[in-house]
Amino acid sequence: MLVTKRIYPEAVEFLRDHADVDYADSDDGLPPAELLSRARGTQAVVCQLTDKFSAQVIEQLEGVRVLANVAGGFDNIEIPTATRKGIFVTNTPDVLTETTADFAFALLMAAARRVVEAHAFVHSGEWRRWTIDLLVGQDIHGKTLGIFGMGRIGQAVARRARGFSMRILYHDLQPVSAMVERELGLEFVPKEKLLAESDFVSIHVPLLPETMRLIGAAELRQMKPTAILVNTARGPVVDEAAVAEALRAGIIASAGLDVFEREPEVHPLLLELKNVVLAPHIASASVDTRRRMSMMAVSNAVAILEGRRPPNLVNTELWPDQAVGPVP
Repeated sequence: MLVTKRIYPEAVEFLRDHADVDYADSDDGLPPAELLSRARGTQAVVCQLTDKFSAQVIEQLEGVRVLANVAGGFDNIEIPTATRKGIFVTNTPDVLTETTADFAFALLMAAARRVVEAHAFVHSGEWRRWTIDLLVGQDIHGKTLGIFGMGRIGQAVARRARGFSMRILYHDLQPVSAMVERELGLEFVPKEKLLAESDFVSIHVPLLPETMRLIGAAELRQMKPTAILVNTARGPVVDEAAVAEALRAGIIASAGLDVFEREPEVHPLLLELKNVVLAPHIASASVDTRRRMSMMAVSNAVAILEGRRPPNLVNTELWPDQAVGPVP
């Protein structure tokens, strides 16, 4: 089994109890040629979002039975090609839901109340006196939150918003159940209404062809000039240059961004602006969550090697829920 990057040590120990392990104990990741070389002859690869398994790479993975991603998403893996080759793909959903929702709300609050600016203001020595409008921000309680994507994380964010007595609008490919809408106080609305009426817009959609550039210049112009955009989903879901320009021009008030189009690159204009809170893709980065993600990924890989259906299978057509017996 190949582990492409550093993970939590207890996960490596678990693997070594079940298989021979080739562990790349580094944060650097493996160059494509080395990745293919070290994957040759192994049955399982435990990988991370920075490992790009394109169709071309997957075509060369002879003998690999499972790609176990240490992530809730899996846009780094070309799923149709993996499926065609009979390679199982697994991820780590659910375990990061609450932590990511915590961080999305942290970004929302930091942007609304100008926490990063205030921190820098104090550290710089500029704070000389209290004034009536010193670093005034925007209230969160009682305002309107618009959520794109009402999956696990979107619903977790909505639960937090309920604690702030917020009106919650949402848009998705289809509405959630009436029971969930009643429980969370949700209102399903068209995209245009969400953009026009929300004081805060938080994005929680997967990266798919239909969600690329979900938020661009046209959508930003539909938002309130006092609105705040939060993205903890995937960078390419928003047009990063358009967001930077909207912030510079005052088309929207602020933003909290944890993900970017070409990570670790960040649009240079964003780095110059004060009205944006930037984080290095750490929404799920709590000790407990990252440890559990590591353990879940390796458990998925071991399940396949032992002929069991992993609980977090992405390409379920390779092994339907109702199927019994060893690996198909």
